[in-house]
Amino acid sequence: MKFVVHLVAFISLAAAARAQIQVELKFQRLQYIAHEPVMATVKITNLAGRDVDLHDENGQHWFGFEINAGEGRLLAPLRSHEPDPALHVQAGKTVTRKINLTPDFPVHDFGAYHVRANVYFADLNKFFYSQTKVFQVTDARAIWQRTVGVPDGMPGAGQARTYSLLSNRFPDHTSLYVRVENKNNGVVYTTYSLGRVIAFDEPQAELDRANQLHVLHCAAPRSWAYSHIGLNGELLARSIFMETKTRPHLRHAPDGAIAVRGGMLDVPVAQSVRGAAQKLSTRPTTVPADD
Repeated sequence: MKFVVHLVAFISLAAAARAQIQVELKFQRLQYIAHEPVMATVKITNLAGRDVDLHDENGQHWFGFEINAGEGRLLAPLRSHEPDPALHVQAGKTVTRKINLTPDFPVHDFGAYHVRANVYFADLNKFFYSQTKVFQVTDARAIWQRTVGVPDGMPGAGQARTYSLLSNRFPDHTSLYVRVENKNNGVVYTTYSLGRVIAFDEPQAELDRANQLHVLHCAAPRSWAYSHIGLNGELLARSIFMETKTRPHLRHAPDGAIAVRGGMLDVPVAQSVRGAAQKLSTRPTTVPADD
């Protein structure tokens, strides 16, 4: 009888230990195109009954991902893991963070990826894991492409940049993407969505005197999205124009600048410069939404 009591107590303690940290992992979509940001949403819930501090110890990073590609192949990070600052989580509270997997793991090849987030709790010398989630990487259809040189006086002067506009069809909508790369050395600087696009209106694309890209596309009936993109893929400006008596269009100014003519400015969108991958303890750089 004592053995049964001890066994039940042991099982109860083991269950309690397993439940002290709960880790949840979600992705916004099941499908991504090659090189675009793959944003993982991680929720960490403290069920320990007390405040906890998650931190590196004994050579173990307190947070990480396990990513498997085809045939169960575990992917190694593209760069050495920088320590994440310790995270204090109050009892019963949940902390949510978003992490871009694309800069840190080789998830640009076509195929399926199986991802599991893990949290190391140094107090128990134990890892806690999320359920495994799966996403698919495919490529989009190229609808426009132009290769330009980087002008003198700018970083990377003399190098080449290739701008591509890509169209990708999802079950309920079609999205327009931009990709900026140096095909000579195989470097892809960025790939991201410029938003939804109505398929029967072709996007307009123009280059200004600095070889920066300007794109105007129909995002909804009578609504046009304007994007200004730098040579390394920076989203320099973004606005929405509504059709009035005239339809918006891109036009070259005498000085080589590009401007939107026609229509009416509807919703200016805050400027955003695309940055490097964020640590777990910081918020990610804003990217244009595609839903």
